[in-house]
Amino acid sequence: MRTLYHHPIHPLSRVARVMLAEKGLPFEPVVEKPWERRSDFLKMNPAGEVPVLVEEDGTVVAGGLAVIEYLEEAYPDTPLLPREVAARAEVRRIADWFLHKFEREVGENLVGEKLIKRLSGQGHPFAPAIRAGLANITYHLDYIAFLSERRPWLAGTAFTLADIAAAAQLSCLDYIDNVPWDRSPEAKDWYARIKSRPSFRALLADNITGCPPPRHYADLDF
Repeated sequence: MRTLYHHPIHPLSRVARVMLAEKGLPFEPVVEKPWERRSDFLKMNPAGEVPVLVEEDGTVVAGGLAVIEYLEEAYPDTPLLPREVAARAEVRRIADWFLHKFEREVGENLVGEKLIKRLSGQGHPFAPAIRAGLANITYHLDYIAFLSERRPWLAGTAFTLADIAAAAQLSCLDYIDNVPWDRSPEAKDWYARIKSRPSFRALLADNITGCPPPRHYADLDF
């Protein structure tokens, strides 16, 4: 069986899970806690980072961006990038925005401080970082609203990797109840459509022992 080593509240891991589901590729999810630095895991990825995909033939694909590109190239029958070069560039631009800029300005400051530190025993949350994350998220919600008002999906007319990347980030924040959905009805409507996709259902079923999500997290109607 194809295996994905991942952490439930890790955006790139969530991107990989959704991509596998969208492409109809069955896999066994194995939760990995990167901070434990397991020797067997480090043999697969010396960087010690999730996700890591292990194919049925033993092929190991390590690291989020490598897994994303591999899945798109190895299984092109259900594309998550458009055919046109310019359109592909736009998808990559938006995906990069959320996987890097959003992660740096919001995800690390909120999910990292409030949840990952607790799970990994790395100390207490840093209050200034949390304040920065809460201030920054509104800017990103406004950008989703801006795109949603002009396009059916974030990068154009089709559901793509751009939508998966943004939704993966927001779903991690929603797990800790830190998305001010009332601040952006347009972003909320877009996310509701993502939540309704079958590929997203497994993410909505995530429940970390001792850190349950808010009641609305798995509610398709919020």
